[in-house]
Amino acid sequence: MSNSKILNLDNLSSQEFDEDAELIPLMTTEDEEEINSEVLPEELSVLPLKNTVLFPGVVIPITAGRDKSIKLINDANNSKKVIGVVSQKNEEDEDPGFNDINKIGVVAKILRVLKMPDGNTTVIIQGKKRFKAEQSITDKPYIKCTVSEFSEDVNDVMTEEFSTIIEELKALALKIIKESPNIPSEASFAVKNIESSSFLINFISSNMSLEVKEKQKLLEISNLKERALATLRHMNLEYQKLELRNDIQSRVQSDISQQQKEYFLHQQMKTIQEELGGVSQENEIEEMRKKAKTKKWSKDVDEHFQKELAKLQRMNPQVPEHSIQRNYLELFLDLPWQKFSKDKFDLKKAQKVLDRDHYGLEDVKRRIIEYLAVLKLRNDMKSPILCLYGPPGVGKTSLGKSIAEAIGREYVRVSLGGLRDEAEIRGHRKTYIGAMPGRIVQNIKKAGTSNPVFVLDEIDKLAQGHQGDPSSALLEVLDPEQNNSFYDNFLEMGYDLSKVMFIATANNLSSIQPALRDRMEIISVNGYTVEEKIQIAKRHLIPKQIEEHGLTKKDVKLHKKEIQSIIEGYTRESGVRGLEKQIAKVIRGVAKKIALEEEFTPLLKSEDVIEILGAPKLKANVYENNQVAGVVTGLAWTSVGGDILFIESTVSKGKGQLNITGNLGKVMKESATIAMEYIKSHAEKFGINSEIFDKYNVHIHVPEGATPKDGPSAGITMLTSLVSLFTQRKVKQKLAMTGEITLRGKVLPVGGIKEKILAAKRAKIKDIILCHENKRDIDEIKEEYLKGLRFHYVEDMSEVLDIAITNQKVKDAKVL
Repeated sequence: MSNSKILNLDNLSSQEFDEDAELIPLMTTEDEEEINSEVLPEELSVLPLKNTVLFPGVVIPITAGRDKSIKLINDANNSKKVIGVVSQKNEEDEDPGFNDINKIGVVAKILRVLKMPDGNTTVIIQGKKRFKAEQSITDKPYIKCTVSEFSEDVNDVMTEEFSTIIEELKALALKIIKESPNIPSEASFAVKNIESSSFLINFISSNMSLEVKEKQKLLEISNLKERALATLRHMNLEYQKLELRNDIQSRVQSDISQQQKEYFLHQQMKTIQEELGGVSQENEIEEMRKKAKTKKWSKDVDEHFQKELAKLQRMNPQVPEHSIQRNYLELFLDLPWQKFSKDKFDLKKAQKVLDRDHYGLEDVKRRIIEYLAVLKLRNDMKSPILCLYGPPGVGKTSLGKSIAEAIGREYVRVSLGGLRDEAEIRGHRKTYIGAMPGRIVQNIKKAGTSNPVFVLDEIDKLAQGHQGDPSSALLEVLDPEQNNSFYDNFLEMGYDLSKVMFIATANNLSSIQPALRDRMEIISVNGYTVEEKIQIAKRHLIPKQIEEHGLTKKDVKLHKKEIQSIIEGYTRESGVRGLEKQIAKVIRGVAKKIALEEEFTPLLKSEDVIEILGAPKLKANVYENNQVAGVVTGLAWTSVGGDILFIESTVSKGKGQLNITGNLGKVMKESATIAMEYIKSHAEKFGINSEIFDKYNVHIHVPEGATPKDGPSAGITMLTSLVSLFTQRKVKQKLAMTGEITLRGKVLPVGGIKEKILAAKRAKIKDIILCHENKRDIDEIKEEYLKGLRFHYVEDMSEVLDIAITNQKVKDAKVL
């Protein structure tokens, strides 16, 4: 039997059989008896195998690469050519010891040793009989141990049942050889001609596609009948798998498509990428699945995510939709589902933060503290939708960041100015290439929590384009009753925005859609007084600009007088943005002198400010005298705060025409017409000769004609101007007024009272006429702003004229 070659049929094709062999030699009963009669040595050198198990009688080639294994083979080949062969417990173990090998193995005889070109040694061995490793003698240079015989129980081999099992084994093996494309047809000849039952079992066990652990279990079964049954069970399972595989192959072989070919090619490419250290799609999907388990989302969201993940798994990575689907799932994982930051309920600290960052703005601060107080008491409250409304530069946007810090929330901001696409708010549908979520969801993802302070900047400057109306898309976002399930087109699911604190900013409420304005709580952020601007400059603007220009507090000092001269001479605004620019210019002038090593004094005087900024560009409007009939001071609101306005009127010979100039809007012109008609209908009451209306043309003018003006608040001012003109009587000194009039002579309330009052105070006005309904606006203004002013509240035009028109004629009065 030393010349026998029974080869591993899994690894050889029909062309690989030795040319010297006439047929595959088979083991007869005599051969088996000869193997069983061989004497087992007391000690054996043991060769551990990584990925196979040797069975008695079977010949297999083994490639040895480990130095210890090569030495063992060479030593044994030079002596008795007998070694012990066992399988390792762990295939990954590169240097196994006695405790790392299975204790049941097979004595093997070395038939041939071949030196391979790559330096490894291939040895062809034949299994003889089984043994049991008892005790280790040494592990160096290779494993040696004492062994005992592992006898085989053959009591049941003469029964009819055993014969039937052997016949079934042989028949099943022939079926597998016939059905499998990987086994050469010569193998069926070998199986048919095996006479020994035990060798047939060993031969089949050796060539089955089983894991090493399963083959080792078969080797360790001492009873031959039980081993035959176990082998038959494995053969049945293998045959079923083969049938199923062939069935699937036959079904898909005929209609395999180009896309499937691409898929298989991609699978190969993926394997190459893995070898090169790349990340496969399966690894990405598994990472997503692990990350999903850590998310605190609802059952519905989890089911939707798993469904979309399965869709990605089935998708060909080469198609464009694959990247969109992956981005979609990554968005799901990045969004802070049910993740909320903890609000700080230290109201005193919150008040300090708001006072530190912003001077004034008492109404806004009070509203935030009220919100915090309610939240502290209830511990669960829908966040309010606030809209800070006021002129530019008063700190509306920066206020949002201070609020976030005060209540301990994340801060995000989105600028809505000029936005004209609804998809910017709601997102794009996934069907589009380059689809992405809307800005609301994007910024929630950026914030990392589901309850940030979210500033919607310039909400009044949303535009309407061909892609829909973004202001209408905001209706759901800013509705506390609906935004608990805000639907984003890309997300395809509702997202809870009810805990987000939205703060919108606007300069002009009239341009905001009424339905959108109704959803917000409007908080007016008025302009600052000169005194407030001085404090803001000292506390915030000057230290900020000194730091940004690389100077220190010792290098620049500005007193109140110099700051006030900058405010009044170089800026005309409600906010402080222009003031900051002028202060920065002053600081740069000082920085230049320091850099050029010129002499200068840190304490800047008025002449130093003029040297840097140039001569004052602006002159504050001041009250003029009342020596001319028809000139009356009005109060106006502008986008940069309040201002005083002079209404002038005069007459000339003509046919009773009314001319109105001064770049006035439609509403303001209508006010002049109403005033004229009211005077005509009450001429006798005012002591005016009605004939003059047909003999004279009347001209009304509002100076600074380049500046557009509109609104009804100059109504009473125009009427007073015309009565003064027609009666040639003086108007009361240092008096200003604002109010709308009707044809019946009623005085109606107007807006912008605080700004107008501040403008009157700057112009040294003493008396102010207002509608009696505007008294509530005066009551909300701080007492310090009202100091030195006297208010006259009226309901009818006759009351206005009684207060404003004196009985004293002007000098050089015209005779009308």
